[in-house]
Amino acid sequence: MSNRKQPTVVLVHGAFADGSSWNGVVDKLRRAGYPVVAPANPLRGLRSDAAYLRDVLDSVEGPVVLAGHSYGGSVISVAAAGNDKVKALVYVAAFLPDEGESAAELSGKFPGSTLGETLKEVPTALPDGGAVTDLSIDQDKFHGQFAADVPPVTAQRMAATQRPITSAALGEGAGAAAWRTVPSWALLTTEDKNIPVAAQRFMAERAEARTVTLDASHAVTVSRPDAVADLIEEAARSVR
Repeated sequence: MSNRKQPTVVLVHGAFADGSSWNGVVDKLRRAGYPVVAPANPLRGLRSDAAYLRDVLDSVEGPVVLAGHSYGGSVISVAAAGNDKVKALVYVAAFLPDEGESAAELSGKFPGSTLGETLKEVPTALPDGGAVTDLSIDQDKFHGQFAADVPPVTAQRMAATQRPITSAALGEGAGAAAWRTVPSWALLTTEDKNIPVAAQRFMAERAEARTVTLDASHAVTVSRPDAVADLIEEAARSVR
């Protein structure tokens, strides 16, 4: 990926999703000539997830535009700290935590999230003998909770293939806040039932992010991929 005129766009999915949630965004960015990487976010713990993303960034040559959806916003905030390769951050219906803040804390800062009542808990054993609690959204409630503006058949697939996140990851405080030093953009979703738009707006304004607001669900990367890609391209143009 050396000698590219365009920065590489790295897309980080959040909880209850996987890399395919960026498919429409990837298509539009690639048509525009951007190299794109959409790694699998482990969703095991904020510190370890950010460490994994840093390794991914190390494998990319040249400047990077780093975008995160939902909990992925927390991951990019930590992973990009001190990384000169990352030239812009794009937060898509995402958390922009300050140092010490967790996703769970921020989602509850303003009323409106109904995520908690839709979650299923599954205790999961670890190889070292420990245990974690995996969280996923009840498949029968997924469409209304996560992806109300996505066609039902698509939402059913997303529900069946969702990747769980540990409760510890959602409760872990951020170790850094890259948005304090890296130019940031934010896409806010007014119909979001996971992260209330008031919480999204609070975080974006605090970060002095350049902001776009859409009447969309939390699954905006699926329902409005062109709008998401447009904002990422705006950030990418600032790099060049």
